Amino acid sequence: MPGGLFIPFTLREVRFANRIFLSPMCQYSAENGAPTDWHLVHLGSRAVGGAGLVLVEATAVCPEGRISPVDLGLWSDDQTAAFRRITPFMRAQGAAVGVQLAHAGRKASNRPTWDRGAPLLPEDGGWRPLAPSSLPFDPSSQVPLEMTASDIERVVQSFEAAARRALEAGFQVVEIHMAHGYLLHQFLSPLANRRTDRFGGSLENRMQLPLAVAAAVRRAWPAVLPLLARVSATDWMDDGWDLEQTITLCRRLKEIGVDMIDCSSGGLDPGATAPNYPGYQTPFATTIRREVGIPTGAVGLIQSPQQADQIVSTGQADVVLLGRELLRDPYWPLHAARTLGVDVPWPRQYLRAKS
Repeated sequence: MPGGLFIPFTLREVRFANRIFLSPMCQYSAENGAPTDWHLVHLGSRAVGGAGLVLVEATAVCPEGRISPVDLGLWSDDQTAAFRRITPFMRAQGAAVGVQLAHAGRKASNRPTWDRGAPLLPEDGGWRPLAPSSLPFDPSSQVPLEMTASDIERVVQSFEAAARRALEAGFQVVEIHMAHGYLLHQFLSPLANRRTDRFGGSLENRMQLPLAVAAAVRRAWPAVLPLLARVSATDWMDDGWDLEQTITLCRRLKEIGVDMIDCSSGGLDPGATAPNYPGYQTPFATTIRREVGIPTGAVGLIQSPQQADQIVSTGQADVVLLGRELLRDPYWPLHAARTLGVDVPWPRQYLRAKS
C-alpha cells in the first residue's frame, strides 16, 4: 500500500520508525580512528532528518583494516568513548543507530578519495595490506601479503571484540561488511581468493572466514539486538562471485542469526562494468528475500520518494538504504513523507517549517 515506506519495521527488539536507512558512507574524517565533530553533525543531522536507522560508515576492526589513516575504528577504548558522545544524540531524535564493522583487506592503506585515493606506502605513513592471496586490487595498488592461518584467526577475534565495543559505544545494530571488494568479499570471490588451503577453492571453503566472523559477532552481540550483513550480490565479472553463490551464503548467514541482508554489488575489480540506472540493484534484494526467506534492504540509485515507497510497498525489499540522496538532503525522509501524504513527527525545534 502507498506510504509503506513509513510503516514501522522491527528486527528482534529494535523498532525502526520507518524503512529509510542511511547507507554507510566513508567520511575520511576520523582522528586515530575516533569520530570527530564532523561525525556528530553529519550523523546527527540525518537522525534529525528522520532516518529510521543511521548506519555509521565502515569502521575498521583493527588498524591495518582501515581503507585510509582517517577511517573510523573500534579497536580501542578511546574510540568507544568518542562514539558514546554521538550515539545518545542520534537516539534522542528517534533514530536507531548502527555501525558497519569492516576490514579493507587488499584495499587498505590508501589516501582519502578527494586526495586521489592513491595507495599510501609504508614509508609515507601507510602499511602493507593483508589479503587472502597476494593479488593487488589494481596495477597501481600495493601487493598485499597473503594471510596466514594466524592472521585469519586474529581477524575473527577483531570482529568479535569490535562488536563488544559497539555495544559499549551505544549502538543498537551491527552490520558486517562483506561487500565492495573488502576483505570478507575478497575471501568469497574466486577472482581474489586463489588459496589452496581450507579457506580457498570450493564455495564452502571460500565462505569459511565470512561465516566464522558472522558467528563470532553473533555470539558477542546481544540476542535482543539485530545483526545485518552487507553483501555484493555479484562481481559483475565472468567466473566471479555471483547471485547463486550469494543466495547460498545468505542461507548460511540466516542459520547463524543474521537478521537482514543489505544487498549491494560490485567493488571487487575496477574493470567490472555494472549497470547504472535507478534501482538497478533492487532485484538482488527481491531475489534474496524470496529465495532465503530473510528481510532485505535495497540500495543503489534509489532517488525519489515514489520509487522508494514502491520498493517497500510491493515487497521488493523490506527497507531502502539511501546514500547520495541523504548526502544531498539530510531531511529527505521528512520531505518524502510530505510528498507521499504521510504525517510524521518533526523535531519540535523545526515545527514552524512543517506546514
